[in-house]
Amino acid sequence: MLSRSEFLEPLARHRTNEVVVTTMSVTRPWGRLSDHDLDFASADSAMGHTADLALGIALARPDRRVVCLNGDGSMLMTLGTLATAAASGAENYLLVVVENGTYEITGHQPIPGAGRLDFTAMARGAGFRAVHRFDRADAWAEAVPELLRAPGPTFASAIVERTGEGPISRTTREEARYLRASLADWSRTLRAALRNS
Repeated sequence: MLSRSEFLEPLARHRTNEVVVTTMSVTRPWGRLSDHDLDFASADSAMGHTADLALGIALARPDRRVVCLNGDGSMLMTLGTLATAAASGAENYLLVVVENGTYEITGHQPIPGAGRLDFTAMARGAGFRAVHRFDRADAWAEAVPELLRAPGPTFASAIVERTGEGPISRTTREEARYLRASLADWSRTLRAALRNS
């Protein structure tokens, strides 16, 4: 099992100009490591739709790598996105499911099937070009550079510890710049960054 920092720090270290779309338990921790206009927090909108939002960005901008850091509970809510993403052939799409077995942001309720679900089997069955599972920090850290370069669509599951992140407030109390702006305002920031790069 990876700690939250073991999971996020290699991504932050190797990230260049990729769009990174986060949700739920990794939204705040990613915002502590990255302050980029190409970061997008999808933690307080329609729950479960982060993977399809990120796929839409990838399809609209095939010249730009898009990394989606999705929660396992969120992925479970929209499993059809796996088939849609695989069928899209989006070579610039990397979907990472952060498996901690709970709906962490809303109070650590266990997700249905926690400990029994195999998201990698589902992604493989849906037809992803490459599918990976990581439960060791060293293997994850070694794989990140290739995951950010290899043609996709690519799926990865990372087994990550539970932490105590609570609901997102979108106020000045938030550390991360992308959480101090409203979802609408930050959407404009991301759109401008994509237009100008």
